[in-house]
Amino acid sequence: MAVTFNDLGSAAGLKKLDEYLLTRSYISGYQASKDDITVYTALSGAPSSSYLNVSRWYKHIDALLRILGVSEEGCGVTVEGFAPAEAVATPPTADSKAAAAEDDEDDDVDLFGEETEEEKKAAEERAAAVRASSKKKESGKSSVLLDIKPWDDETDMKKLEEAVRSVQMEGLLWGASKLVPVGYGIKKLQIMMTIVDDLVSVDTLIEEHLTVEPINEYVQSCDIVAFNKI
Repeated sequence: MAVTFNDLGSAAGLKKLDEYLLTRSYISGYQASKDDITVYTALSGAPSSSYLNVSRWYKHIDALLRILGVSEEGCGVTVEGFAPAEAVATPPTADSKAAAAEDDEDDDVDLFGEETEEEKKAAEERAAAVRASSKKKESGKSSVLLDIKPWDDETDMKKLEEAVRSVQMEGLLWGASKLVPVGYGIKKLQIMMTIVDDLVSVDTLIEEHLTVEPINEYVQSCDIVAFNKI
């Protein structure tokens, strides 16, 4: 669903964007898309660190654009008073023309020839840059408290917790837990977890792991009680 932002050059506009990114890693979806590029370009520069979520998102997108690039289409985003960068035609520069000419001259190059030392070094540098970018993406973390409710008072809560903790993925670390009485002899499981924002989506974790087979044999529902940035 398309999203609209107003006047990102103002404090009010940045505040709205900051609130929007509180529980999101990207403008839309679970990976960077052209929606992120549209909003990124609409900003005049790196936002103040006081806008914690916008600042985190901006640095991440900036790193992606410089190193990896973005190819996902996104769901569509509108920034009022701003024309997306893709819609602005840019005339070819002398450098781009020269590069095109060099490409024509390189048509006869043997693409299957042996890799030179310079090419090997360049490939290693690119790989190192990608690894460094991955480390940056893991910098943002959140602490999340979940309420997990069983079907009834006959549900084995020990097996329920074992099933929940059996869910493992990169960027997810389960923490302390306790059983809390709900009523009529039923208890719910409250459990803490720490996530890397760019690697784990809490919504996806709940919808695709904690409330589907085989775990839904024990789990009736799962809710977010608290979500705090670390």
